[in-house]
Amino acid sequence: MPNRKPICGFSKTQFSFFTLVLANVVLVSSKSTIEPCSNSDSCNAMLGYTVYTELKVSEVASLFQVDPIAILTANAIDISYPDVENHILPSQLFLKIPINCSCVDGIRKSVSTHYKTRPSDTLSSIADSVYSGLVSADQIREANSISDPTVLDVGQNLVVPLPCTCFNGTDNSLPAIYLSYVVKPVDSLTAIAARYTTTITDLMNVNAMGSTSVKAGDILAVPLPACASNFPKYASDFGLIVPNGSYAISASHCVQCSCGPGSLNLYCMPASLAVSCSSMQCKNSNLMVGNYTVQQTSAGCNITSCSYGGFVNGTIVTTLSTFLQPRCPGPQKFPPLIAPPSSVISDSIFAPSPAPQSDGVGSLTPRSSLVPATGGSLSGLPPASGPVGSASDACSLVNPLATFSIATLPFFSLKLIFAIL
Repeated sequence: MPNRKPICGFSKTQFSFFTLVLANVVLVSSKSTIEPCSNSDSCNAMLGYTVYTELKVSEVASLFQVDPIAILTANAIDISYPDVENHILPSQLFLKIPINCSCVDGIRKSVSTHYKTRPSDTLSSIADSVYSGLVSADQIREANSISDPTVLDVGQNLVVPLPCTCFNGTDNSLPAIYLSYVVKPVDSLTAIAARYTTTITDLMNVNAMGSTSVKAGDILAVPLPACASNFPKYASDFGLIVPNGSYAISASHCVQCSCGPGSLNLYCMPASLAVSCSSMQCKNSNLMVGNYTVQQTSAGCNITSCSYGGFVNGTIVTTLSTFLQPRCPGPQKFPPLIAPPSSVISDSIFAPSPAPQSDGVGSLTPRSSLVPATGGSLSGLPPASGPVGSASDACSLVNPLATFSIATLPFFSLKLIFAIL
C-alpha cells in the first residue's frame, strides 16, 4: 500500500518525527494515536465506549455532552421507540459515541467533555471506569492542573481530554470517520481488522505501527467507511459524514441521512421526528427531499431528483437536478436498525458496527416504522448533497417517507510520554 499522503501539512516522515520529539518534552504517558495538526479546524470522529454500569441513553449522552439521538443513530438503533432517550442500557454494552475532534496546541483531541465529580470518585476511577480507559488519570490531572490527585472536591468540573483523529476524513482516498478503539485483552490486530471491515496493513499505516502486536489498554484509530456530504461551508451541518450501516439526524431533527450497506452515497429524506420544519419541497417541482422520478428512454434513464443541500439559517436547502444514466436505479437500500438494547449477548462487547444485537426487548413497541420494506441500491447515482431516493417503474414518483422506517505512530501505543493538554 502506498504511503499515506501528508496529513494536516505533515508528511508521514514528519508525522513520526514530530510525535517522537513531542513525546520527549511532555510528562504524561499516552496510549493513543497522535495526529499532529496545524490549524483550528475540526472533524466528526467517534469513541468506542463500554457502558460501565446500567445507564439511560440520556445519561451516557450527558457523560460526553452529546445529543442522545446522535448516539442512537450512530449505533443504528431505532429511535422510533417510545421514550427512547430514557431507555436503560445494560452494563458492558459497546457503543460508538460521535464527538467533535478539534486541533488543540498542534494535536488532535476532543476537549468538549466535562465531568462533575462525585463523593466516591478518584482520577483513576473516572478514567478507567466511567470513561472505559479512553483517557488516563494523568491526562485528566494534567488537563485540569491538579497538584494533588488524591484530593478531589465533590462537584468539581473536570475537563476530560479524549483521543480522536481526523486524517482529512478519508482513508485511502475514500470517505471515512475514525473510531478511537480501546484494545481489549482478547483482541488481536487481525480480529479488529475483520470486525471493522478493514485490513491489517491499513490499521498499521493509520496507527504508524511497526508490528502487528497490540496491548490491552492501548487505543487504535480505526477507519470506518462512510458517506460524506458536500454541503456548503456556511451550512450548520457542513462536513456531515455518516459511517456505513448507520444514519444521522440533521436540520433540527427534520432530516435524516443514511449510509446504506454496500453504498457510500449519502441519502437524505424527511426524518420521522420532524415536527415543525421548513419546507422540504424542491422549487418548481412537486418533489420532496428524497423523492425522484425516472423515465426509461432509448438513450438511457432520465432521472429527476430532489436532494437535501444542508441546513442554512434555519432553512432546509433543496436542490432539483435532472440527469441521464445508462440504467434506472433499483430501490434505495437502508441500514437495518436494531431495537434499543436491553441485554448484552456473549460477544457483543466486541461486536462489529452497527452495534450489539439485543434480546429481551419484546415489550418495546416502536411508534412508527423507520426503513422501507423494499431492498435494492442506488449505485451510480450522485452522492449527497443528496443521493436520490428509491424507484419503482419508469416515470414513477417515489416517496420513500411513505414506507420509510430507516429501520433499520505502529499502533501508537507510544509507551513514550505524551500529554493531552
